[in-house]
Amino acid sequence: MASPQVVGASIAELADGVRARKWKARELVESFLDRIHRLDGRLGCYLLVDADGARWRADQVDAAVAGGRDPGLLAGVPIGLKDIFVTRGLETTAGSKILRGFVPPYESTVSTRLAAAGAIALGKLNMDEFAMGSSNENSAFKPVRNPWDLERVPGGSSGGSAASVAASLCAGSLGTDTGGSIRQPASLCGVAGMKPTYGRVSRYGVIAFASSLDHPGPFGRTVEDVAALLEVIAGHDACDATSIPSPVGRYRQACAAGLAGLRVGVPEEYFQAGMDPEVEAAVRGAIDEIARAGAKLVPVSLPHTQYAVATYYLVCTAEASSNLARYDGVRYGHRTAEASSLEELYSKTRGEGFGVEPKRRIILGTYVLRSGYYEAYYGKALRVRRKIADDFRAAFSKCDVLATPTSPTAAFKLGERNADPLQMYLADIYTVAPALAGVPALSQGCGFTRANLPIGLQLIGPPLGEEAIFRVAGEYQRRTDWHKRLPKDPS
Repeated sequence: MASPQVVGASIAELADGVRARKWKARELVESFLDRIHRLDGRLGCYLLVDADGARWRADQVDAAVAGGRDPGLLAGVPIGLKDIFVTRGLETTAGSKILRGFVPPYESTVSTRLAAAGAIALGKLNMDEFAMGSSNENSAFKPVRNPWDLERVPGGSSGGSAASVAASLCAGSLGTDTGGSIRQPASLCGVAGMKPTYGRVSRYGVIAFASSLDHPGPFGRTVEDVAALLEVIAGHDACDATSIPSPVGRYRQACAAGLAGLRVGVPEEYFQAGMDPEVEAAVRGAIDEIARAGAKLVPVSLPHTQYAVATYYLVCTAEASSNLARYDGVRYGHRTAEASSLEELYSKTRGEGFGVEPKRRIILGTYVLRSGYYEAYYGKALRVRRKIADDFRAAFSKCDVLATPTSPTAAFKLGERNADPLQMYLADIYTVAPALAGVPALSQGCGFTRANLPIGLQLIGPPLGEEAIFRVAGEYQRRTDWHKRLPKDPS
């Protein structure tokens, strides 16, 4: 039996090897656990490694294969879960001290579906606290470092999910995207990541940040990896009132469908002053390659893009203020050791448990929801959000997919933006509008800077337009080799 080569391996390669008995799922798990043990001390991707549970699940997959049963599409594939997905019997913190020690009594829908398809969860991945951040420096426990340069951020809030795939500490992972938290770290770490249509993937068992914006989604080394994971986790879920009851698309098949007759829109608002010239050159080069592959380029306009960041930070903070009110020291999670009154219990518990960024957003959100301010801020933001969605609707009457940069810069240095929250928020300038509109979007690698830092191309589709996105992403990947480049193991 051959030894599995897990560094840089795709999900399909690993799963096919298990089904063909080239190697056992247990061997895959041991290989990834060894890499985590040797390398994650420098990277900080994992908050919790469930080695015993992973070995047990691997043995179940191997038993199914030995018995002639199909273990599923993701047979024996080791994956990581952002620590925002609740896992029965396994600590879930959302990267926050206020939930340290919380062991959920139930399992999220997406992790349940992954297990049913044969995937093996290795553990819980680091993240910005309550998914609030663009650099993964807001984790209450430790920062995540970018595998391409340990002095730089991996992006956020799903930094652990992106960095773990880039560093081959798992074959694929799950994250959440509220304003760019899958796509931006995918771009900065040189992997593929998708925010599906809102409601395409169940939010049941996802710890809420901003309920109308939270999108669970997958990371993979290749576009096909992302497609395979999405086929497993997508679909209607009666436990989520916002879940869409539409059939799941043939995403893997779409990756090989080609670009004949496809129209790709290029919005002028996404190529403005302030973008790193190396990023712009790489993204425009990728768009040119897509045109050479047979797509028709169409100029489009999204005129309300300039208001997207302001709108997002009004909507998300208002919803965060409401969602995080439940952490009061009474029912679960952290509880202050000293309190002489109920008011003191609340204030001390929340003061001790929440970090700087959640406190900032709770305060902002509470302010914009106050009587007398609601209509001036939150109400106006909701109306602008509708305008932004209308922009996308109009653009998709002229094209099938939009192509833009994912991030205005490559990975920035750790600590570089901590003193200026506005500069940190502007890291999401190209990703917040699709989140506000609820439309699907994917980031994949399209080049590197002179400093050998990854650059991402963002592809945006209409509602339930994931297959069109995969057509473009799959064809572009086939014509380039950016996805084959790997970071060196940290020493």
